[in-house]
Amino acid sequence: MAIKIDKIISINKKAKFNYLIEDELEVGIVLAGTEVKSIREGKINLKDSYARIKNNEVYLYQMHVSPYSHAYYENHDPLKIRKLLLNKFEIKRLSSKVTEKGYALIPLNIYFRNGKVKLTLGLAKGKRLHDKRETLRKKDAQRELDRAKKDNK
Repeated sequence: MAIKIDKIISINKKAKFNYLIEDELEVGIVLAGTEVKSIREGKINLKDSYARIKNNEVYLYQMHVSPYSHAYYENHDPLKIRKLLLNKFEIKRLSSKVTEKGYALIPLNIYFRNGKVKLTLGLAKGKRLHDKRETLRKKDAQRELDRAKKDNK
């Protein structure tokens, strides 16, 4: 059964360049009302964000949600720590993997599904410099192939 995504809001493009994604998980996120309204406007940045497990709960750090422009006095802090919603089994599985050297929890994208804000969390392992160069070479080769196919048509 395919997951119905209403609207993708933001994608962390650097995540797949800097990390090798081994596993993906859809998680909920605890947000204030002004944060949801700001996210609906697309004023969110996942670039430097990451997740950590603390006291058997998962928290998201460094996700920037711009303050809502029409809020009066109860606006949110743009870089506050946000709690992610996972069940105990998922947290235990992720914590056993993250304790291994080189693994991290990285948000890949954020989207709306059935009116709720969801986040795709990736279990990632950092790439080395030569891996990044190889990724760029593959991307360039694919671009050349696509260009050649387009010219032949």
